[in-house]
Order: sequence, then structure tokens, then C-alpha cells
Amino acid sequence: MKGFADEPSYTIELLEDGTTLSDVIDNHIYEQALAEKNAFFVTDLGVLLRQHARWRAHMAQIRPYYPVRCNSSPAVIEILAALGVGFACSNKNDLVLVQDFGVSPENILYTGACKQLSHIKYAAKSGIDVLVCDNETEMCKIARCHPRAKYVLLLQMATESYTEATSMTFGSSLKGCRHLLENAQELDLQVVGVRFHIPTSCRDNQAYAHAVADARCVFDMGSELGFHMNILNIGGGFSGSEEQLEQIEGNMQPHLDSYFPPESGVSVIAEPGAYYVSSSFSLAVNIIAKKTVSWDQCGQPHEASFPKNEPAFLYYMNDGVYGSFSCKLLDDTVPAPSVHKALPAAEPLFVSSLWGPSCDGLDQVVERCMLPELSVGDWVVFGDMGAHSLGEPSTFTSVDRPPVYYVVSTRDWYEMQDAGINLDTPVKNFTLLPYCFQFNEQEDVFAPA
Repeated sequence: MKGFADEPSYTIELLEDGTTLSDVIDNHIYEQALAEKNAFFVTDLGVLLRQHARWRAHMAQIRPYYPVRCNSSPAVIEILAALGVGFACSNKNDLVLVQDFGVSPENILYTGACKQLSHIKYAAKSGIDVLVCDNETEMCKIARCHPRAKYVLLLQMATESYTEATSMTFGSSLKGCRHLLENAQELDLQVVGVRFHIPTSCRDNQAYAHAVADARCVFDMGSELGFHMNILNIGGGFSGSEEQLEQIEGNMQPHLDSYFPPESGVSVIAEPGAYYVSSSFSLAVNIIAKKTVSWDQCGQPHEASFPKNEPAFLYYMNDGVYGSFSCKLLDDTVPAPSVHKALPAAEPLFVSSLWGPSCDGLDQVVERCMLPELSVGDWVVFGDMGAHSLGEPSTFTSVDRPPVYYVVSTRDWYEMQDAGINLDTPVKNFTLLPYCFQFNEQEDVFAPA
């Protein structure tokens, strides 16, 4: 995902005490109502600081490497770099971006599973020596273009209890790793570790136990062949909740202590992406069109409480799957929407579905949900939109990438200073009074009530 390298600077809005994120969204909705009503993000940078503190509390022995493809906004990269987080880059654009923020080569992993030759050569020229590899063809490419590279095998576990949950397009089975190690030996290459990945969707509490045990097997294979292996990468799959983090810690730490104790000299790292950014970003989108249909045209609701004798609504928004909701293409999940306008307590709800502006059958953002009846010009807000939502705009829809408004509370700003984060970024005070907005259909604008 190409990032924001073409954007030289950004502004952080400093929120005074008592000003909430909802107030900020109110303010920008009011501004957009007077302009073109474009979708926009509001980003609370304090979340990054708090998530990092949680990581250090629960995963103190595991160094995070942030996968840039998850969200490459400049504020995210700059703050995480200042916190000492490493970076996992999938292509040359990612490598250039993090280097522009002063990240040193030893704090960068090149994790792209399918690498272009020119990108491998760039990594070699830039001193980025730790690369991920999962097959012979990639190994030969890297050996030709980057002979001093240190390879971390991308290991797909085939443990029977969770094969389906951990199925990946890329990766090697446990049996296949032996062959890759032998191939690396023939090519006179180094292999320094193992990487595995347990997706967030995996519900098997023993998944990490099996994965760590299998990784130990690969380490032993490598030692037999003369490799000095000292990196264990446990991948991503961190949702962002403290509860999940505690659960992973409880399930995995005893096995790390058993198979990779501190005296083994193995460095354990991870690639938390959505963990850092998901809850930091909120997306506000505008309703640009609507249709009234029968309830069965809004998908087949399974809940018995869905009213079948009342109308249903299809709403079209000014952003969709080919834009900021591309995350739906990856895991088919989108956060629940909330309506951003004052509503009576007894406002009736209707079966609804939300679509992007492309008029394409795949551009369905939310298949069905219960919402009050909306009007063209109303705003809908999606929280937890920081992961896989800030890529390049799609030429298919001609929708511009939404602007991002960065905010931080005064308290979080002082904590950043205390943590040694001194951003070379314009900061302005941003004091708001709470607004209540209503849509004026005659004037086609939102205005304070």
C-alpha cells in the first residue's frame, strides 16, 4: 500500500480539556456541509501511545515491528518510530517511507512474500538485510540480488487442530522447511529464524502453543545444518483489545519460556498492525443516495425480529469498498455504523444496507443492519477504521482519498513529550464547544441546532 510520501507535513490539532472526539467530528461535518461533503478521517494519536503502553505491559519481552501496509499515514510512522517500534515493509515504497522518517536499516524487516528484483536490490543498497522467504524461487532471487541477506523463513504451521483457521496463500509447511533449509545451505545463504502467523479469527487457545513448538523444531533443523538461528517472529493477528493481548500472553508465554528461554539468545518479535491503529481512526461518510425496497432485497435477515412488513432502505455513501473500506476485501468485516445526528428516543429502525458509490455489486459495505430512516446529506460514522483503509484512491470510482485530521488531547500531548516524542510537526490549539447538528433539507446543509 503506497503511503503518504507525497505529503510533506501534517497538522495536529491539540484538544483542550473537555473537548471530545465527537466534538471534532461535529466541527468537521459542519465544515463539510458548507463545502463538498467529502468523507474524512479523524485520528486520535493518543491511542497509539496508550496501545504501546499496553504492549509493553503485557509483551515486554517481544519487540513490535509495525507492518507499514496496515496504515502508512505519516503521523503513525513518525510516532511509532519515536517510540522505538521497528517496521515490517512489504515493498520498496514502504522501505522508502520509513527511511524518510529516519528509521535505521537494522530496525526494518523486508517481509514481502513476492519481491520484485529491483526492490531486493534497493534493500541490499540500503543495508536492509533481514528478509522473509518461503520458497525456492524467492530464495534464488534474493541470493542473486542480495547475497549478504539474512533469511527468516515464513513458516505456515500445518497443525491439524487449526489448519483451516491459519490457512495462508504464502508460507511453508513444517516438512517443507527442512527442504528450504537444505536449499539455503546449497546456496551458501544464512537462515536466522522463523516467522509464523496466527490470524485474529483463530479461536483455538492452543494455536500459539503448537506454533511455538513447531518453530522450535525448525530451529533444531537449522542447528543441525549449521545455521545460527536467533529470531522468532510470531507475526500479527492482534486485534487491539487488551483482553485478547492478555489471552495471547497467557497462552504463549509459558511455551516461549520452555522452548525459547532468555538464555537461548533468541530475540522474539511480532508484527502488530491493526493493534496499534484500528481504534485510532474514525471515518465519517455522507449519504449521497437512497432507495426504498422490500426487506428481502436487503439480504436475507436471520433475526426473527427483523420486520418483514415494513420498507427497507439501500443507502449509497461517498466512500466504499474501492476506497476506505478496502478492509472488507481482506477479512469481510466492517465496524458497525452509527448515525451522526440527533434522534428522538423512540425513533423507529428499519432494515438497511450501505453501499459505496461505484454501483458495482461488490461495493456493498454493510449487508444489513438496523438504522433509523436516513436522508440524503446525513452522515454516518464508522469507528475502528485505522487498519487497511488508507491506500491509494481507486481510479474505478474516481473517489479522492479522504483527508485525515489528526488530533491529540492536551494530556496525551504532554505524555508524548515526557516519552521523548518531539514531532517536527505543526501543532495548533483546537478548542470546541459541543455542537448538536441537524440537517436542513431546504438549504441542504447541516447547521447547529
